Amino acid sequence: MLNTKMIGNRIAEARKKKNISQAQLAQFLFISPQAVGKWERGESSPDIITFNRLSEILGVDLNYFSENFQSANDGTVSKTPIDSTGDIEQTAQEVANLSRTGERQVRINLTAVNLQESDFAGVILHKGKFKASPLCRADFAGADLTGSSFEVSDAREANFDGANVTDCSFSITDLSDASFCKSVLVRTDFNKSSLVGTKFTDVKLTDVKLTMTDLRKTIFENCVFNGVDFKYSDLRGMRFDGHTFIGVQFDKSALNDVSFTGATLRNVSFRLPFSVTNKSYRAFKTVCFDGAIMDKLTYAGLKGLWVVDLSKVTVI
Repeated sequence: MLNTKMIGNRIAEARKKKNISQAQLAQFLFISPQAVGKWERGESSPDIITFNRLSEILGVDLNYFSENFQSANDGTVSKTPIDSTGDIEQTAQEVANLSRTGERQVRINLTAVNLQESDFAGVILHKGKFKASPLCRADFAGADLTGSSFEVSDAREANFDGANVTDCSFSITDLSDASFCKSVLVRTDFNKSSLVGTKFTDVKLTDVKLTMTDLRKTIFENCVFNGVDFKYSDLRGMRFDGHTFIGVQFDKSALNDVSFTGATLRNVSFRLPFSVTNKSYRAFKTVCFDGAIMDKLTYAGLKGLWVVDLSKVTVI
């Protein structure tokens, strides 16, 4: 087991020797100053990628973070001196340039690892793989998780606020009460996952897929749905009042008592969940479009279903 207190002391010691503040170190690592503070207090520990970056920035060997490390030069841990503000700024620029110019990204496998309440705030993890991993209350705030996959994982109450989850997939993952405030959701795939109490706030969902997902208690606030596919999903009782839908498909999803009051719909398609039966029409008749604004094509498609009340719709 990692001795987080010892590691925290080592980080603080090396940082102070280089005359680098917590805020500066956080900037070099592209993370929050709070994350550095947690490390130095022994409340959490960096991941292996961050350890490598720490060793480069602080000028120490990776073994420096080990309990068995013995200094070879009377307590001087630096292998590369950083003696001035100019050197620090140069180091920061080098780190930033490395990130921009093709830093090698490897697939990080975090399968079946207990990561409850782990601090991943601000990390860069492309194509990471979380499978059968407890992630309850894990903090991914501001992280770049592009291309990562979450499969058969418990991510209840996880924090994805401000995170980049482009091309990420969540399959059979419990995201109950998780938060996606101002997150980047592009081509994100939610498949057979629990979104009970999950909150999406100030988010633009672009080319997102929600397949066989129960959304009845999901919270959407100030969201734009662009190219989103709802397929075989349960949206009964959902309120999408005032939201914007562009190029969206509701494909064989349950829409009983869904409200689109005051919403804007452009190029939106509705495909009923059952064959043409009285049951499917009765269910769709409960959808409310009062005050909605929609284009002519969306209006024509809805009008063709006969049962929907479009008397209070504005066609543009």
